[in-house]
Amino acid sequence: MVSQFERNKDIAQELIESTAHRVGRIASIITGAVIDVTHEIGDLITDGIEMREAARKARRDDTTDV
Repeated sequence: MVSQFERNKDIAQELIESTAHRVGRIASIITGAVIDVTHEIGDLITDGIEMREAARKARRDDTTDV
């Protein structure tokens, strides 16, 4: 028969292991989200830079055509 102490130890161990596993999964989800958001922000900035450069080129082309 298992003692009360050993039973409590097993419960505590299982709880800690389960918590660590869940925290690890949550951290992975958050890490993935941060990576995805960072990538999207970078793409947005790149699009803005490309649009600004295209507008500058169009203005230059307009002034040289006159």
